[in-house]
Amino acid sequence: MDVTRVDRWLWSIRLYKTRSEATEACRGGHVHVNRAAAKPATPVRVGDRITARAGGRERVVEVARVIDKRVGATVAAECFVDHSPPPPPREFVAPPLLRDPSSGRPTKRDRRQIDRLRRG
Repeated sequence: MDVTRVDRWLWSIRLYKTRSEATEACRGGHVHVNRAAAKPATPVRVGDRITARAGGRERVVEVARVIDKRVGATVAAECFVDHSPPPPPREFVAPPLLRDPSSGRPTKRDRRQIDRLRRG
């Protein structure tokens, strides 16, 4: 096989969880093949560069092997070369405020401190 649909290929390499999700990404303009907007049926060949918005970040992959069926993760990883920029560093999220359940109802002072922590 030397050509397949872009939505099938993106689903096969596990960039999107479902094929319909890959199709919707193409229809929404989130997928480009060789810098041109791609429809779901756009053909993909070895050497094509695909830019897709998936998982909240921009992914840039190069087609190393054309597949059209979902395969194991190790085989799928061999079918593309990832040129994506590194993901942004994770933001620090404060742990949720935990109170001892047996401490009873918070006092007015405690509640104000809790509200201050929640607002940031």
